[in-house]
Amino acid sequence: MAKTLLLLFALLTLFSRITHQQELFFEGFNGGEAAANMSLNGGAVIHQGGTLGLTNDTKRVLGHAFYSTPIQFKNKSKVVSFSTAFAFAIVPQYPTLGGHGFAFTISPSKDLPNGYPSQYMGLLGPKNVGNFSNHLFAVEFDTVQDFEFGDINDNHVGINLNNMASNKSVKATLNLKSGKVIQAWVDYHSSKNQLEVRLSQTSTKPNSPILSYEVDLSPILQHSMYVGFSSSTGLLASSHYILGWSFNINNNNGDYAKTLSLKNLPPLPSRDKPHRRALILGLSLSASIFLLCSIAVPFYLIRKLRNAEVIEPWELEVGPHRFRYKELKKATRNFHHKNMLGFGGFGAVFKGTLESNTEIAVKRVSHDSKQGFQEFVSEIETIGRLRHRNLVQLLGWCRNRADLLLVYDFMPNGSLDKHLFEDSARKTLTWEQRFKIVKGVASGLLYLHEEWEQTVIHRDIKAGNVLLDGDMNARLGDFGLAKLYDRGSNPSTTRVVGTLGYLAPELTKTGRPSTSSDVYAFGALLLEVVCGRRPVEAKAMPEELLLVEWVWERWRVGAVLEVLDSKLGGIYDVVEVVVVIKLGLLCSCEVPEMRPSMRQVVRFLEGEVPLPEVIPPPDGFGAGKGVGTAYGGNTWLSAVDDDVEDGSGLSVLLSGTGDEGR
Repeated sequence: MAKTLLLLFALLTLFSRITHQQELFFEGFNGGEAAANMSLNGGAVIHQGGTLGLTNDTKRVLGHAFYSTPIQFKNKSKVVSFSTAFAFAIVPQYPTLGGHGFAFTISPSKDLPNGYPSQYMGLLGPKNVGNFSNHLFAVEFDTVQDFEFGDINDNHVGINLNNMASNKSVKATLNLKSGKVIQAWVDYHSSKNQLEVRLSQTSTKPNSPILSYEVDLSPILQHSMYVGFSSSTGLLASSHYILGWSFNINNNNGDYAKTLSLKNLPPLPSRDKPHRRALILGLSLSASIFLLCSIAVPFYLIRKLRNAEVIEPWELEVGPHRFRYKELKKATRNFHHKNMLGFGGFGAVFKGTLESNTEIAVKRVSHDSKQGFQEFVSEIETIGRLRHRNLVQLLGWCRNRADLLLVYDFMPNGSLDKHLFEDSARKTLTWEQRFKIVKGVASGLLYLHEEWEQTVIHRDIKAGNVLLDGDMNARLGDFGLAKLYDRGSNPSTTRVVGTLGYLAPELTKTGRPSTSSDVYAFGALLLEVVCGRRPVEAKAMPEELLLVEWVWERWRVGAVLEVLDSKLGGIYDVVEVVVVIKLGLLCSCEVPEMRPSMRQVVRFLEGEVPLPEVIPPPDGFGAGKGVGTAYGGNTWLSAVDDDVEDGSGLSVLLSGTGDEGR
């Protein structure tokens, strides 16, 4: 009996060690456990010599390489100690110009499906940056200075927790993009809640870390996680290589990851020599042209002195004011991160104050925007001429080398979503203010769709893009995704862009935006304003996950007032509330032909005509409940363009969609 118990104890001890301790050691990635157990996606490949390549000279590509089996990081609720060492090399396509770096990563997923290239390093995207639910830990080796994330320079090491803005970062002691092999060590001491990072170009681990950060990773890391690497390129590309990797968990007793012997690692893949010859030839030719053109330099300098800034030819004909770069740099305090208002569309937005004490919002367009300068010029020419009380006004622009800056009116009350969802010192929006806001957005959209010389499809209508001025008037902003086309023509197929919950279903099938897809997003906004809930509520009960379906179900059973935002405190106009709910359901119909136009929407909100008696369910035809027989094309809406006596629709508005309404 004693022997049996002793054997059982030994087995349990062995099982515990297997469960709580795991070690990886790869001197190259060819053959054996390394090749068989590495999960690669994006631009990641294992080269013939055994070097792991995360990216190459391709622009805007991301690469992921993770150990395919998850590793247990927690003993009960506490993260255990872990340690890793890896040898890497960053070889930029053009000397000294990196793009964008890589990160040692611990993630709930080995393919990081929400990752974007460029400044996001394949880790996160603009929609999930900073979310606590990311459960993402990364040590970034960054070779591009991204102002929107507060980067200190273009050669730094940072610790990122659920975010792309580093919790702590330091200037790298070595040139990360030198093309030379560098070994890095990352050690986490659970007992001290201490994280340390070291760098060296040798096989000897330095005594002192270049970065030390006190942090408890227990809230960040889950029980089982994937470990590996993530990388990306932007407008400029770099090849990011991992030559060897060592990892050890549960190093409470000093069992650190084994240091790699650099001489035993595979060589870097050979570079493309014809590319180098072409580069040398191009540089030589450029030098020759420069010498030939040097004769014209004195004349150019004279003109430069006479004209402080050269005005673009198109600006002489049309376009908003062109600001001086120094003026905007001073207004935003050198684009200080404390002045950042947010990040959206295709750049970061900063608050600024001109010398005239005029407050402005400055959007600094990302270096990695896919739009070329000529496209921006075209947009400035067009969007700059839009004039409506419910649109954020474009005041001007500035071009400084690779920077493009767009200057807008500053909206002191921020965006609508902050008032609806953030618990802060802001006062809760009253129903009167909410109704005024939705009418203002509807008026601005009608102007874009029908009242300007061209049709403008906004493509990103959401609470975050509705800004509020000093009098709480709604201004629709962020035209970074807008499409313009001549009246009578059809917009071309394009990539699907927008925000989950606001995207019309037909966009994923056709890729063709329309005024009707804008109406769908506006319907989601209407329900959002009434209910104080987002279109997709991830933490809600399954039946309340999708806002439109939940509201429809409450409407169907005659309990629609249950969906109202509790922060209204019971103070609201019942008729106006029901109008907005019915209109939100109507605009959110999955069948485009059943949605009203923005002109019809405005007439409904202004009370000029009553809404249709019967409102279709979200799918347009499903289940038959609340669906009348007059739904043929858009004919059921034709009556709203006829004059109707005031008050004729009041009883209809309050009747709901139950059986008694049919």
